[in-house]
Amino acid sequence: MNVGTASPVIESLTKREMEVLLLICEGRSSKEIGRDLGITFKTAVCHRTRIMEKVGVHEVASLVRYAVRKGFLVA
Repeated sequence: MNVGTASPVIESLTKREMEVLLLICEGRSSKEIGRDLGITFKTAVCHRTRIMEKVGVHEVASLVRYAVRKGFLVA
């Protein structure tokens, strides 16, 4: 993660949302994210939904693209 150049939106995410975003960018499903973080599937989906609302995208692919462009990930 390269937070130094991350966008204000990325920096406004909670620690948990950042963890979920990283796992989404790794290609994990909500079920896998829930299992890996010890949360329910529904909670994982809620985190993903909130992240997408904050970023202003409607598709996971757009979310990953946004994360790469804004410096959250180094592709």
